[in-house]
Amino acid sequence: MWILDAHLDLSMNAMEWNRDLTRSVAEIRDREQGQTDKPDRGQGTVALPDMRRGRIGICVATQIARYVKPNNNLQGWYSPEQAWAQTQGQLSWYRAMEERGELLQITDAEALNAHAKLWADDPPDYAPIGYILSLEGADSIITPNRLERSYAQGLRALGPAHYGPGTYAQGTVHTGGLGPRGKELLQEMDRLGMILDATHLCDDSFWEAMDIFQGPVWASHNNCRALVPDDRQFSDEQIRCLIERGAVIGGVLDAWMLVAGWQRGLTTPRESGVKLEHLLDHMDHICQLAGNARHIGIGTDLDGGYGREQSPSDLDTIADLQRLPGMLAERGYAEADIAGVMHRNFLRFLNYAWA
Repeated sequence: MWILDAHLDLSMNAMEWNRDLTRSVAEIRDREQGQTDKPDRGQGTVALPDMRRGRIGICVATQIARYVKPNNNLQGWYSPEQAWAQTQGQLSWYRAMEERGELLQITDAEALNAHAKLWADDPPDYAPIGYILSLEGADSIITPNRLERSYAQGLRALGPAHYGPGTYAQGTVHTGGLGPRGKELLQEMDRLGMILDATHLCDDSFWEAMDIFQGPVWASHNNCRALVPDDRQFSDEQIRCLIERGAVIGGVLDAWMLVAGWQRGLTTPRESGVKLEHLLDHMDHICQLAGNARHIGIGTDLDGGYGREQSPSDLDTIADLQRLPGMLAERGYAEADIAGVMHRNFLRFLNYAWA
């Protein structure tokens, strides 16, 4: 069964991790042996050949570049213009992959449904992977008026915040609502018909955004606070709000978001016992809140700054997502609901958003 993965940082890995994603995961790992500049060197899980092997036919692929003000100790760029330029370099990589026939940008319902049919109908071995462009953290949008330029480049979804304080909203491990520019950004997103990605919004910014934004909302990669207490996860109240808005929530495979008590940089997948099954626990919880399986999907965030050292112990590469249909069936999910998790729920959402 083919898969829609709602969150992959492909261009970040290509441009900042210097990974040639046209090579297999095994080749990338071999090339990185002995490198120590990043904790996940030699531990990556995502490459285009392995995505094809796992039948990931469509993904939501990101641009990401944080602007950090002088009092912000997070990694990032020291001006919005630098951050904008970084996202433009990432966009150039996506364009280069399109020219090679590796990727195909999807910006409307017609292209979405045509590409979904291609992957449902047993595609050729080297079919392009469809991608929907999303921006993770809006700090690189120099002014809200700049957003229209990004929309013309194919940007269709936007998460206003990432980690910490932001220009337009406040993110994970931070507090506070939207500022005046954040409200203006959401209004511009509404005007353009863009999707709001609620992922990473801190609680204050989340609730304010839900009041202001009138358009389609999803959470590309989020799990449940009831199972793993942390402000990175959504509370049951937030999940109910998203369900009422018709959102789909993509289950994320970052190990510290799957099991409680994980200490990043210290805990290992083997000692924690974290497995793909833990993702299904979060999906089950959302289904219980919704009363159905129409609001869950896949948004792995694999290689989103981590690799096998912080992934489920029974996952080697992204191709192992093909184990999920059988695991869902063992839990009693009906065939139609399994297809919903793998791709149909996000397809239905996008067709509604782009109608």
